[in-house]
Amino acid sequence: MNIKITGTGSYIPETIETNDNFHHHEFLNTDGSKINYPNKLIVEKFEAITGIAERRYAKPHLNSSDLGFFAAEKAIADANIDPETIDYIIVAHNFGDVKHNAIQSDMLPCLASRIKHSLRIKNPKCVAYDILFGCPGWVEGVIQAKAFIKAGMAKRCLVIGSETLSRVTDKHDRDSMIYSDGAGATIIEATNNEGGILAHETASYTYDEAYYLFFGNSNNQELCRDTRYIKMDGRKIYEFALTHVPLAMKTCLEKSGVTINDVKKIFIHQANEKMDEAILKRFYKLYKADIPNYIMPMSIHKLGNSSVATVPTLFDLVKRNQLENHSLNQGDVVIFASVGAGMHINAIVYQV
Repeated sequence: MNIKITGTGSYIPETIETNDNFHHHEFLNTDGSKINYPNKLIVEKFEAITGIAERRYAKPHLNSSDLGFFAAEKAIADANIDPETIDYIIVAHNFGDVKHNAIQSDMLPCLASRIKHSLRIKNPKCVAYDILFGCPGWVEGVIQAKAFIKAGMAKRCLVIGSETLSRVTDKHDRDSMIYSDGAGATIIEATNNEGGILAHETASYTYDEAYYLFFGNSNNQELCRDTRYIKMDGRKIYEFALTHVPLAMKTCLEKSGVTINDVKKIFIHQANEKMDEAILKRFYKLYKADIPNYIMPMSIHKLGNSSVATVPTLFDLVKRNQLENHSLNQGDVVIFASVGAGMHINAIVYQV
């Protein structure tokens, strides 16, 4: 028995927010003081570092659970399964459903229950729950699905990553340009086909690193101090990721028994183009190997950072031949890797 991804789906919101749309924002330092640079220069520097030229925002009437539902429908259709046969629905997110122009997160009921309801699944033994694991949430959900299947507790799981980060960003913070909305979903099941999940690695670094990402006040000191927004220490996250993610990928690859030369694609959480490129360089440096051409697909330039949705969305795009110079063939070995709030890191070596 092998545990494989038998169906994928993603939902990419239609609303495009370009970098030009930030030229009229009032960006402030954390102490509320004005930044002594014109917005055009701030935006240009931002794009040079992150690679983000535009991002997607959900329409006002849609919430994160809606996006997850749309992606789930596509994954179920792709796998050609009866949704009543799903044993677990695992939904990774960070903030629940945040309605447009609202300041409160809604997670009652959990997003997994909402999505199961929208899918009209009647089977009460289809267990639906959420996972809060920062940006690595979807990868961790796949690891949990594997554990359920391997333990004989399930045969088929639906794992979703969905987020609307645009609704928890501080418009006075330059980091607000990073975040976007989207959803990706996968069907994970036991099959007799070759390949599947070969190995995984997970770790949580919390002693010093727990609050590198946090909920904090707006940079605008005049706004309500009881309203919180997503905040981060970008420099510390960058250094943390470069130190720990390549090592986690290496450990995972060694567990799998696969060589570095057999890896065809590496799907890294789309957080920051420069950071992802540095992680890739550090990873191949551990093997004293050259980086192959087109090894790392990127979607961040057009889609931004949608947290838990970036990896499954990216995988779905490549699987459907929707990214130039990237495709997958049966038997290809790929690596999924992510890092995020917590601080959590994880990796999966997977054979298509």
